[in-house]
Amino acid sequence: MSADALYVLVVLAATVALFVSDRIRLELVAVLATLALVLGGQIDATEAVAGLGDRVVVLIAALFVVGEALFRTGVAHRVGGFLVARAGAEERRLIALMMAAVAVLSAFMSSTGAVAVFIPIALGLAQRTGIARERLLMPLAIAAMIGGMLTLIGTPPNLVVAAELRRAGLEPFGFFAFTPIGAVVLVAGIAYMAVIGARLLGARGGEAGGARPTIRELIAAHDLMDEVFLVRVPAGSRLVGQAVREARLIRRYGVTVVGVRRGKGFRAASPETRFEAGDLLVVTGEAGDIERFKAVEGVLTLPFDEAPPRQSDDDLGVVEVLVSPQSQVVGRTVVQAGFREVHGLVVQSVMRGGRRVRTPLAELTLQGGDVLLMAGSWGAIRRLARERPNLFVLRLPQEADDVAPARTKAPIALAVTGLMIAALTLNLLPSVIVVLIAAVALVLSGCLDMPAVYRAINWQSVLLIAFMLPMATALDNSGALDLVVDGLVGGLGDAGPMALLAVLFLLTSGLSQVISNTATTVLVAPVALSAAQQLDVSPYSLLMGVAIAASTAFATPVASPVNTLVLGPGRYRFTDFLKVGVPLQLVALGLCLALLPVLFPF
Repeated sequence: MSADALYVLVVLAATVALFVSDRIRLELVAVLATLALVLGGQIDATEAVAGLGDRVVVLIAALFVVGEALFRTGVAHRVGGFLVARAGAEERRLIALMMAAVAVLSAFMSSTGAVAVFIPIALGLAQRTGIARERLLMPLAIAAMIGGMLTLIGTPPNLVVAAELRRAGLEPFGFFAFTPIGAVVLVAGIAYMAVIGARLLGARGGEAGGARPTIRELIAAHDLMDEVFLVRVPAGSRLVGQAVREARLIRRYGVTVVGVRRGKGFRAASPETRFEAGDLLVVTGEAGDIERFKAVEGVLTLPFDEAPPRQSDDDLGVVEVLVSPQSQVVGRTVVQAGFREVHGLVVQSVMRGGRRVRTPLAELTLQGGDVLLMAGSWGAIRRLARERPNLFVLRLPQEADDVAPARTKAPIALAVTGLMIAALTLNLLPSVIVVLIAAVALVLSGCLDMPAVYRAINWQSVLLIAFMLPMATALDNSGALDLVVDGLVGGLGDAGPMALLAVLFLLTSGLSQVISNTATTVLVAPVALSAAQQLDVSPYSLLMGVAIAASTAFATPVASPVNTLVLGPGRYRFTDFLKVGVPLQLVALGLCLALLPVLFPF
C-alpha cells in the first residue's frame, strides 16, 4: 500500500469517527477532511473546492428553491391535506403513503428532486399531526433510493450496469428488469420504516423547539378558550345582508366578529364584510353576551373546539405583540387606538404583569409593556411584524408556517414543477439545467422572491456534500479504492457465486456510504463482470446485485444527496442514519440473496 493510499484511508477513518461522535458539526468535519487532504498532497486546491461548483451541489440548492415555491404557494399544504385525508394522523399510514409516492416519483425522475418536493409536505404534516419531523423525513430519503431500484432510469447505477453488459456484448437490462426485486425491497422498506425504523428516530423536542405555540395554545394562554365561539348565520337571521359595521355587535352585545368561513377557508372579517346565510363566524365574547346575541339574532352557536380542520386557504390567524412605552397607542383605549382600521387586526385580550386584564376592551387604557393578543389575516400579521410600529411581535403560532403568501400562484408552481418532472423523466436536458430553469421560472413568476430563495437553501446540506466530494477524488487519486476492491473480491477464492454476490453487495453498499454510488458502481461493475466470467456463471444476477446495493446508501448522511437533503430539516445526527440504515441494508441483502438467483439464474 502506498503512503498516499494509507494517508487517505486514515483521513477517511478519522472523518467517519468525527461524524459518529457528533461533537463537531458535520459540514465543519467535511471542511477539515478536505483541508487535511490538501495538506497531505492527495488533492490540489482546485480539486478541494471543485465540489462547490459540482452539478450535484447546484442541483440540491436549486431543488430547495423549487420546494420552497411549492410551500409558499400552498401546493405542499394541499398535498399534505390530501395525505391526511387518506391516512388521518396515523403515523404508519402517513409514512407508508409518503414513501410509496416518493418511490414512484423516483422511479422516473431524480430522487433528489422527489425528496425536495416532499420535504415541505412532510414538515407541514409534522406540524398538523404532531408527529415528530424526524419520523417523517428520513423515510422520504429511503423511499427515494429504493425508488431508484424500480426502473432502468431510476438511478445512474442502473444505467452503469446495463452499459457494462452492453460493452461485454450481452443483452442489457430492460426498462422494467429492475422492477420485481425493486418492488419487493420497497414493500419491505415501507414495512420496516413504518413499524421499526420510525420508532428508532425519537423527537429532538417539540416541532418548534418547544417555543412556538399553536393558535389554540395562544388563545388558552390568554384565558380565552371559553370566550371564542363559532356562530352559524341561518337564512332567516336579521344579520343577513348587513355589514359588520352596520350590525354594531360590539356595542349591542359585547360580541366581536373575528372571522368568517364561506366554502372551505376562514377569512378575517373587516368592518365592510357582509353577512350571508350559512356563514360560519368566529366571534369572541363572554358567555352571557353570546347567549343574548344568540337569543336576539336567532343564530346557532358551537364551541370553538368544534371548528373544522384547518384548510390550506385559511387566512385567519393570531399574533401576540408587546406595546412599546414609546408607542402612540399608550394612553388610549383599545377602540381609540384603531387597530382594526390601521392594521386590520382585532385585539382579543390584554395581559399586564402576566395576567389578563378583565376590564372591557372598549374602556381599557393601554400602557407600555402590555401584551396584546390580536387576530386578523396572515397578511396583516406579516405587515405588522415587518413594519414594527412600536408594537413588537412576541409570538407567532406554528400555523403561521403553513401560510401560503403566494397562494394565487399555485397553478404556476404546479405547472412549472410538472414540466420539470417531465423534462427530468424524458432526459431532455441535464438535470441541473432543468432544475435551474424551473427555479428561475418560479422566481420570475412571483412564486417566491430572492430573499425567500436565500432562506430556502439549507446551507448545511450544500456545504456538507460540497466538501465531501473531494474525498472521492482523493480515494481515486491515491489508489486506495482499487486496493479495497481488489482485496475484498480477491480473497473469495472458490467460494462460489452466492458468496460472490454477497461480497459484491456488501462491498458496493459499504463504499456507497462514503462516496458516490455512481462512482462505486463504475468501479465495482467491471469487477463483478470479470468475476462472473472467471466462475463461468451468468453475470446478470451479480450486476443486478451491484445496482441494488448501490441504492442502499442508507447508513450515513453523506452516502447520498437525498440523505444530505433531509439532514438539516430533520435535525438528524450521524448515528440516526447508522441505526436505521444498517438493518435495512441487511434486509435488502437477504432479499437479493433469496430472489436474484431465482429471477436471474446463475
